[in-house]
Amino acid sequence: MRPATSDDLPSVRSIYAHHVERGLASFEEEPPGTDEIRRRHAEVTGRGLPWFVADFGGVIAGYGYCAPYRTRSAYRYALEDSVYIREDYQGRGVGAALLQALIERCAALGYRQMIAVIGDRAHAASINLHASCGFVRVGTLRSVGFKFGRWVDTVTMQRSLGVGDGNLPRSDPGRG
Repeated sequence: MRPATSDDLPSVRSIYAHHVERGLASFEEEPPGTDEIRRRHAEVTGRGLPWFVADFGGVIAGYGYCAPYRTRSAYRYALEDSVYIREDYQGRGVGAALLQALIERCAALGYRQMIAVIGDRAHAASINLHASCGFVRVGTLRSVGFKFGRWVDTVTMQRSLGVGDGNLPRSDPGRG
């Protein structure tokens, strides 16, 4: 695991494009270009948030990042994670390693909650991944997406970071 660099973003784009074109993990229907991936990466890292890649000898096997859960100020302690794995590396623990690295980094930054919004209630791999990292299922939004000619649910899972809501914060996250 390491922070993603600009050189990694074409591989990130390729991994994400596969999920957009063939899966329900993303509700985008057209894969964004590399310039858009660069913009997203700059936005996330510009906020001081993590964007990691799993690098296996120069092969980017997956990536993960956290972004604000919502933009309104009261949500400032909550993040949403995103983890995508290259098809030929799925089932090898790459997702768990990425997600655990995100959890640790975001807790260290002072964030208190991490949210997973998982496309398709039948997406057992992602649901099980999040459960194995301490997330609990908190709800299902039925038929909020329409992709590949069918209605698709989202499953929402949540995990406390650090002390969670066990005490009041002393400062904004990422600022010590």
